[in-house]
Amino acid sequence: MMEGANNNYLTELILKQKGDEVEGVFGYYFKDSYQSFFIRGTYDKKNREVYIKNIPMIYYRSATRNGIECPMSFLGTLVVSQVKSTLNGYFYSAEDKYKYTCPELRVSMTVDINETNQDSILRNTVAGKKFWKPYEEDFIVSNSGSEKPTTIGPALVNEKPVVKLDEPAEKKLIQRFEQRQNTYGKDIEIESDSIRISFYDNGDIDGDMISIFLNKTPVLAGQLLSERALNIYLSLDSLKEFNEISMFAENLGKYPPNTALMVVTDGVKRHEVYLSSSLTQNAAVRFKKKKPSDPRVLK
Repeated sequence: MMEGANNNYLTELILKQKGDEVEGVFGYYFKDSYQSFFIRGTYDKKNREVYIKNIPMIYYRSATRNGIECPMSFLGTLVVSQVKSTLNGYFYSAEDKYKYTCPELRVSMTVDINETNQDSILRNTVAGKKFWKPYEEDFIVSNSGSEKPTTIGPALVNEKPVVKLDEPAEKKLIQRFEQRQNTYGKDIEIESDSIRISFYDNGDIDGDMISIFLNKTPVLAGQLLSERALNIYLSLDSLKEFNEISMFAENLGKYPPNTALMVVTDGVKRHEVYLSSSLTQNAAVRFKKKKPSDPRVLK
């Protein structure tokens, strides 16, 4: 909705209604990418309005899939007729600081009458999992109650991990990790069981290399930070009170210390955390699943 400037997004919503709430999967194509996220929102029966907040949308002027993201909310009106059913609305910036850089994105979606298996799609979808071909920059970490998390990326199709560490190399990396002090930042309360974590080099791109640990177990090793997002799609271990992500500095780059911007999206909220690690300290953040509010308590 900017004069003289426009780009196209191809979007899809897979929604399930539960009273005045909706949940499901939102996915979209933009240029050379497809991304998908679990989303939660509300449905106003009287006005037939669907409202979903905090959806990361790639900036409309970006040239590739690794462009800047705009945190946006969606408001749409459901129109049902014998001919077709549509959901018409717009994405808009939920924060004033993005008001002028992230203009409204108008959208019109039509119910796919040929799709009869929405429930199974929702049941079998992992947040952030690509419906189509995954990209080599993205990693999916399976951690649902298992003792040791496993990392799967574009080789997800044939069930082979992207980042392989033989046992001696993994033990050596763990020993180096344990020799350093863990420095904890803030705890983050998560709304969903699955999250997306994106790492960017914070500042000049100077060759910072990191390894990522989940609950003190390595899931990514020797990854370079840049202006392009290093994405991890993570299912949290529901058996733990806290899930801990630690950033281990493999080097200090050209300009010490090793710093990164970590962006966490859980389908409902977006969190930004600045991490700094050195050859003596690891940067760590803890995630805690938000407990559902007790409907018996009056507010």
